Amino acid sequence: MFFLLLTRTIFTYFFVLVALRVMGKREIGKLSIFDLVVSIMIAEISAVSLQDTKLPIWHGAFIIILLVLLQIGVAFISLKSKRMHDLIEGKPTVLIAKGKINDSEMKRTRYNMNDLLMQLREKNISSVADVEFAILETSGKLSVFPKSEKQPVTPQDLTLTTRPLEMTTSIIVDGQVDYDKLSAINKSPKWLLEQLTMLGYRSPKEIFYAGWDGQMLQVDRIDNKSQTKSQNPTL
Repeated sequence: MFFLLLTRTIFTYFFVLVALRVMGKREIGKLSIFDLVVSIMIAEISAVSLQDTKLPIWHGAFIIILLVLLQIGVAFISLKSKRMHDLIEGKPTVLIAKGKINDSEMKRTRYNMNDLLMQLREKNISSVADVEFAILETSGKLSVFPKSEKQPVTPQDLTLTTRPLEMTTSIIVDGQVDYDKLSAINKSPKWLLEQLTMLGYRSPKEIFYAGWDGQMLQVDRIDNKSQTKSQNPTL
């Protein structure tokens, strides 16, 4: 009996994992109503399959496959049809326009003033009058666009020249060098050792994390002092 439960649990776990991966990547807060319904049904079917050992496990697997195919089919149709997309996903709602609250939309979406003010405070906005547009997205997230005079100054506003932003590449994690990533940034193990030596380290084993941002090697020791050093590149 124990072995049967073990195998059913392992099978269901990996089967549901694959099913959710096939359905696509989305944050929980960005699931559409249809995605949420399908996810709940998959969870319920999985639970029943695990609890009722008299039912063949392929019964639940077959239903889950049908749900995944249905979800993929609806997602494809909504991608091709705007009407279907609006029916499934809904439409964004403008709650604030040019500093004025849209009362009728607030009532229609049952979005109260306390929720609106809380969302604005979370985005460091203290007054509705400072908002150019606030849009309630179909995921339930509130997108807020401050008025131009309330937005932070950017380098472009000051006509400053900036270098392109590059993603930091992790080349050492917990003392282990990622040679594939090191090669991807066109650097050699010898170069890495030279940079570490310049910073006072003898081995990558001493490093908890090292990342390359295109201009600088950022290094954090593998101790409790959280001592961080950085080194400009030596080309």
